[in-house]
Amino acid sequence: MNVMRTGLLLAALTGLFLAIGYLLGGETGIFVALAFSLITNFFAYWNGDKLVLSMHGAVEQTPADAPDLYALVEDLAKRADLPTPRIYLIPNPQPNAFATGRNPDHSAVAVTAGLVQSLSRDEIAGVIAHELAHIKNRDTLIMTITATIAGAISMLANFAFFFGGRDRNNPIGPIGSIAMMVLAPLAAMLVQMAISRTREYSADKLGAFISGLPRSLASALHRISRTVREIPNESAEANPATAHLFIINPLAGSGFDSLFSTHPNPQNRIAALLRLAEEMEAAPASSEYPQPSISRGPWG
Repeated sequence: MNVMRTGLLLAALTGLFLAIGYLLGGETGIFVALAFSLITNFFAYWNGDKLVLSMHGAVEQTPADAPDLYALVEDLAKRADLPTPRIYLIPNPQPNAFATGRNPDHSAVAVTAGLVQSLSRDEIAGVIAHELAHIKNRDTLIMTITATIAGAISMLANFAFFFGGRDRNNPIGPIGSIAMMVLAPLAAMLVQMAISRTREYSADKLGAFISGLPRSLASALHRISRTVREIPNESAEANPATAHLFIINPLAGSGFDSLFSTHPNPQNRIAALLRLAEEMEAAPASSEYPQPSISRGPWG
């Protein structure tokens, strides 16, 4: 159901892109917008991950750079039956993380310095397992393409305002151009947020299975959601189209599942994880629920 809903929302985002093209240039505008959409999607498929990581100043980490972090990611990736993703550190004090990449063989997990410094090892394991779940579910490609298209829609809307509003032959006129500049990015943002919200609960559940630590993930979500209100994320503020990639909205701590929220209510996610923890703890070791078996290291 989530996959179908995500596909419909992604189609709506592309349709919005084409509609803007039509309003700007009629049938010719549709073809121009379609060509631009194809180019945007092609670029996002091959280079979207590099673009997003660059936006946030992420620095790739080697086993020599961050041995404990690398060992933890490698251990969790094995449990998830995934190749070890590239690991990046974002020099930002706000605790947060995201995953990106077109497929499991070309994926990356980025964590902030604040996450590594302020969370316990088990909490970090829960967060990384959540991001590996996005990779395993192949959410990262959809979410990266969504961020790229949403950014392109905002750029196209600005183009409509600065150029379309001055063109007397423009069918929507200057007032329509102003309305498009405001409404088109807003509509793109709503679709983008809806796509993100459909994926977070699934990633929480699978992440809990991967790590075997649902309570630690719940604790991490609580601590991160509380801290994002206090510590700004400047790179996310400068690139709001990427906010939905993070495990918790880096722009603000959203308190409810609303139309304007990039993520589900953290408290709802925490409650679901605690219920899952009770099920896992009550289940026998031979059941479908894995028991914690993450190798311990010197970290935390």
